[in-house]
Amino acid sequence: METRLQRIAEKARREPCFKFTSLFHLMNEELLRGCFEGLRKDAASGIDRVTKEEYGRNLEGNLRELVNRLHRMSYIPQPVCRVYIPKPGSNKQRPLGIPVLEDKVVQAGPVRIPEAIHEADFITDSYGFRPGRGCHDALRALSVEVEGGRVHYIVEADIKGFFDNVQHEWLMKFLGHRIGDKRVLRYVKRFLKAGVFEHGEIAATEQGTPQGGVVSPLLANVYLHYSLDLWYARVFSRSCAGRSRLIRYADDFVVCFQRESDARRFRADLEERLGRFGLEVAAEKTKVLEFGPLAESKARARGEKAQTFDFLGLTHYCSRTRNGRRFRMKRLTSRKKFKAKLLALKEWLKANRTSPVPELMKTVVAKVRGHIAYYGVTDNSHGIGRYVHAVRLLLFKWLDRRGKRGSMTMGKFRQFLNKFPLPRPLILVNLFESR
Repeated sequence: METRLQRIAEKARREPCFKFTSLFHLMNEELLRGCFEGLRKDAASGIDRVTKEEYGRNLEGNLRELVNRLHRMSYIPQPVCRVYIPKPGSNKQRPLGIPVLEDKVVQAGPVRIPEAIHEADFITDSYGFRPGRGCHDALRALSVEVEGGRVHYIVEADIKGFFDNVQHEWLMKFLGHRIGDKRVLRYVKRFLKAGVFEHGEIAATEQGTPQGGVVSPLLANVYLHYSLDLWYARVFSRSCAGRSRLIRYADDFVVCFQRESDARRFRADLEERLGRFGLEVAAEKTKVLEFGPLAESKARARGEKAQTFDFLGLTHYCSRTRNGRRFRMKRLTSRKKFKAKLLALKEWLKANRTSPVPELMKTVVAKVRGHIAYYGVTDNSHGIGRYVHAVRLLLFKWLDRRGKRGSMTMGKFRQFLNKFPLPRPLILVNLFESR
């Protein structure tokens, strides 16, 4: 199966205009077995409450019957179960759509097939939900571009409610540029139209792709590839008077510019371009700002600090090398993310404060280790150090509340941390070295 997908990917690279008309035969037991094995064991179940363990008890029989239904075109996806998870640091909640397990298996199949095709088409500076790429690669690209010395303006952009506003008609047209197999397209459309189960009722889905679905990340990339990336690469960037570069991770992106006129024109044209595809720019979060070596000196002359911008959870700011001779862009965990991560940990500790200490600390250590693995990037020693210190304070507070108030003294807490040490705040990711 991997060999077949590799052949499809190679053909897609060699022939950029080729439309694949025979793909659905790849939806066989071998592919779906691999999709099933790739699912998390603890993944939430959908409206039918079937878990991975239950489905796996008769895996071969279930897969045979599933493939039979798929090829008869009788497989009908079930509505996703909509749940809301709190957004720490705000009163808002993020909607998630949880498909039933069998739909997750089937979705993973159509993901792997179009992914092999579209991976050849996506621009180099698209980093989200792509094999072998991640957030740190996007941050590296940004560092290289800004450190190059020709960036003087940044457009910090935000798309309002992207996943909720994807237009199905446009998405199917975009997929149809490369996929001519109507059965693959028909199943993608069925998943988009499957509906949402909420408060005991099923509501139709006329637009949007639910966050939480296996297929959603790929569809989001395809949508933004045609609505944003290609327009920027083939039209807008070629009309710029100076250098420019768009760096995107999913629906989060920034654009670097040499000339202010290009940056302001992009900000204006972006609204019109995305509007054609049912997307809206969040005006309060989308701005043009001075950034770079010239911005730093101009701000200093005005007696001000140079502007900053947030990208992928980090606040980027103008600074200098240690000897002060050269401009450097540095970064720190953004206030919003720092507050949200601490609040999420606080709520977890509050809910699990009576758990056995070894079990509780195992999870806390894993959470801190994950935080450092992401935010432990070049220049962010202070950010991860603050986080680990704040975690210690939270632990002291909630451990003290397990018994009589005041029973956990600082001396006892130090002994506790000797037995259950927290990870050290180390820089793990060098943003100036390619992987």
